[in-house]
Amino acid sequence: MHISEGVLSAPVLICGAALALGGMAKGLRAVGEDDIPKAAVLAAVFFVASLIHVNIGPGSAHLILSGLIGLFLGWAAFPVIFAGLLLQGILFQFGGLTVLGVNTFNMAFPAMALGLLLRKGINSQRKAAAFAAAFICGGGSILLSSLLVALALFLTGREFKFVALEIMLANLPIMIIEGLMCALVVGFLAKVRPALLTGEALGFEKPAKA
Repeated sequence: MHISEGVLSAPVLICGAALALGGMAKGLRAVGEDDIPKAAVLAAVFFVASLIHVNIGPGSAHLILSGLIGLFLGWAAFPVIFAGLLLQGILFQFGGLTVLGVNTFNMAFPAMALGLLLRKGINSQRKAAAFAAAFICGGGSILLSSLLVALALFLTGREFKFVALEIMLANLPIMIIEGLMCALVVGFLAKVRPALLTGEALGFEKPAKA
């Protein structure tokens, strides 16, 4: 889902960087000392899952697991995904530093938004409803990220419209895979550690202390 360097126009890069900085600022404020281990583990999961790339023109397709990150971290998905992308850009030249803001926003914003919107559904007592909400959270994050990648390319130049469509189509299988993975993880945690699903997430409303 990375966009390579030297592709996007300056206005798109600046806008993406500004949006990513805003999300990171809010995400960092949501992270407490007790939340750092969870954020670190999910950052490692994101980093490892994103290592296998299939190049598609100026972009690439790979597992992201952003839906899970958004579900458990809320707004903190921004700094976690930023850290993973920064390391990938420095160590493996995936994406790049100039497009770091755009790539961060494209992956983090859908994950955060769907995590907020679907959290109650994922905690539903009805297994079918919880499964559907988790599947949408995982697959929908990839769908929305693909749309944002396509939009960034289209705003840069109309000549990228076919590449944008190609990237969206190439990510369709990944949407299904990530939707299933998110649903299976949520189903497993509902059985063994339901508190991880019903407890607070970073960026969500924190329960009042007794």
